Amino acid sequence: MAARDNPLMGTWQLVRWEIAYGDGRPATLPFGEAATGLILYSHDGWMNACIARAGRPPLSSESMRSAPESERLAAFGSFFQYAGRYEVRGEPGRQQVVHSVTQSLNPNFVGTQQVRDMHFDTEGRLTLSASDTVPGSAVARHHRLIWARCAQGATS
Repeated sequence: MAARDNPLMGTWQLVRWEIAYGDGRPATLPFGEAATGLILYSHDGWMNACIARAGRPPLSSESMRSAPESERLAAFGSFFQYAGRYEVRGEPGRQQVVHSVTQSLNPNFVGTQQVRDMHFDTEGRLTLSASDTVPGSAVARHHRLIWARCAQGATS
């Protein structure tokens, strides 16, 4: 896909991440109501995504390596990141983006393909979604992440 035809190109800021469940339980917000995140799609086919729980406490040490294990575990559990190549497939109105993961905070993601259905609303926001099951169960769940394009020159 030529760069000029790529609707993903650029930087997007997280608006909302929610998970709906097939067993009728209420939807959840994995990192809370005020989660923050960025996803970047470059002109040369690379992407990087990160999401964090808002208000993450600082570590008690200047170095992650010397912080207490409980603080490192809390930091790991409140941050999500992966990066790699991406490609758009499908046709307008029924497109997916495939993230081929080469780096990730979670080592289990490395080497996987993360396939996301993509949709643009009338305000230009991007929704990326995917379905799977709750680990250790047969309960279906549906992730929906809404992103807004970052304004050029924006710092937050």
